Amino acid sequence: MTQPHQLSPGGFAVVLGTNEIASAVAVHLHGAGCCVVMSHDPFPPVIRRKMAFHDALYGDEVMVEGVRGTRVDEGTEIFKALRRSDSVLVTWLALPDLLPVGTIDILVDARMQKHRVTPDLRRLARVSVGLGPGFSTSANCDVAIETRPGRSGLIVGAGWTDAADGVASPLGGIGAERFQYSQASGKWRTAVEIGSRVFSGFPVGHLGGVPVRAPCDGVLRGVVRDGQDVPQGAKLMEVDSRGRQAQWTGIDDRGRGIAKAVLRAVQPQAEHRPSYVIQPLAAF
Repeated sequence: MTQPHQLSPGGFAVVLGTNEIASAVAVHLHGAGCCVVMSHDPFPPVIRRKMAFHDALYGDEVMVEGVRGTRVDEGTEIFKALRRSDSVLVTWLALPDLLPVGTIDILVDARMQKHRVTPDLRRLARVSVGLGPGFSTSANCDVAIETRPGRSGLIVGAGWTDAADGVASPLGGIGAERFQYSQASGKWRTAVEIGSRVFSGFPVGHLGGVPVRAPCDGVLRGVVRDGQDVPQGAKLMEVDSRGRQAQWTGIDDRGRGIAKAVLRAVQPQAEHRPSYVIQPLAAF
């Protein structure tokens, strides 16, 4: 289990994204005493769902390293939870819907949108953190952190985080070959559960009625949730070929390293900022 850092008790943290990196950050901030709200973004689709709080959006029972994810649909529910929350809150509400709830102490953009223009998060929270490509402390965040293999968790003091290079991080010596991507947009259908043993060529699901097959032998580490509309070029599935070392639940080393970097980055700033005070609920 993650060893908690002590930030301002009752602090309000918003994490953009419901993927496995966002979820690792949420677990660590929750352990540090924050009330954490995760805001879903539909792009890119989440595949490593057993390592994430994503499925709580659909009412599923979700636990990540002993921390429960709870779906909330209204700002008033979040406001009531600010004084104390025993779980990570997961919502369809976007950032503009969350801003009126109260002053955000920590805002983390963990959507991992490698090729999209990133918004300016500064002044939207006491500390704003950008993870991955497209972030700079001189342009759109207070803290920028690398997520690229070999540099994951590096806090960037000046300049921009590395641009996406299209090279998949290796897992058991296998790179992009362990993924299947959508060749066209369409409705994704699958009945295969994450954690299932699959073999190369096995039809894991159908996209627009066209079968999509496992790229290699191994354990299904991630797959888009059944019934989702998927854009062209998105990751549909991932197969972990590492045998007994395969991992498809919990927080992996990369996620843990990035989450710890977030805590290291916000701790000094949080210590020099006013402790969290619940604001009037003016917009509800």
